[in-house]
Amino acid sequence: MQALNYLELAGRLDRSGIGTSVDQQRRALADTEVAVRTSPWAGGDPVSGLRHAVTDGDTFADFDLAHCNMIGPVTVAVSRYARRNDVPLVLHSHVTGEDFAESFRGSTYLAGPLRRYLRWFYSQADLVLCPSEYTKQTIQSYPVDAPVRPISNGVDLESLEGYEDRRPEYRDRFDLEGMVVFAVGNVFERKGVTTFCRLAQETDYDFAWFGPYDTGLQASQTVKRWTENPPANVTFTGWIDDKRGAFGAGDVYLFPTKAENQGIAVLEAMACEKAVVLRDIPVFDEFYTHGEDCLKCETRSEFRDALAELAANPELRQRLGKNARETAEEHALERVGEELKGIYHDLVDDTTY
Repeated sequence: MQALNYLELAGRLDRSGIGTSVDQQRRALADTEVAVRTSPWAGGDPVSGLRHAVTDGDTFADFDLAHCNMIGPVTVAVSRYARRNDVPLVLHSHVTGEDFAESFRGSTYLAGPLRRYLRWFYSQADLVLCPSEYTKQTIQSYPVDAPVRPISNGVDLESLEGYEDRRPEYRDRFDLEGMVVFAVGNVFERKGVTTFCRLAQETDYDFAWFGPYDTGLQASQTVKRWTENPPANVTFTGWIDDKRGAFGAGDVYLFPTKAENQGIAVLEAMACEKAVVLRDIPVFDEFYTHGEDCLKCETRSEFRDALAELAANPELRQRLGKNARETAEEHALERVGEELKGIYHDLVDDTTY
């Protein structure tokens, strides 16, 4: 079987959770018999596709199944091609109106129109994949006229090997000492940057957020305010080339996000046996258990108490980290690859007979 696994605007999304998820899909499928192509165009690029359209009549390449991971105009064109040619179409829901809000300047105002667009867009699919049962319920509420199935984004355990060796370098580079409270990923208000910084103001720990943040016109005012004038004990590192440095340098992974579809960086922190502190939101109930592999909090005072408890009790940090590693292993890419392979075969077989 040859499957298209396509990410529109891949070059702009390589530092995003969507980009990471798609990379992990492809790595997971690499150990199966599914042959993956990443470009929909005949000849491999848009210019070649147009040339083929003139000479052969086909702009798009041949593939047995199309799995698309974005929501833009080229993806719409691929979707229409698949529908016209009876090619099974999988649309992956990495984007919802709920998680789009509080991301960029003006994104909250666009969340409503986006939901209406996504209702139409996802309804084209033979199957919609999404990272969690929570996301499934969210997009079904729009409503979407297509079957929806959750599948974990997974975690690339091999990509994190050697994180411990980076600890001295990254702690020295960013002047971090003691129990370091940290986050990894793009800096958004939705992901809890205000709570992160308020907690830093109320405590004496070093806080570090490893990940890029916008500074241009598209940046939210909240993000600009915190990143331009952070509390004295907060470091915003910007993009780092090796994520293992972040997970090596940090001790307690703090993620006070307001909305999430799954959270790949949480699984990565767990894979590195870090104590994890999460906001108590419904999506995390599917995957994580308070007091076993993480601590969950609702209010800022609860977050503050959780950090104090972890600072005073290294054995608790160690126990949570060990259990967290077991949780992360349940989301290993080998399992994701086998599940994707089965989904692809089921859809292709359904259209063959």
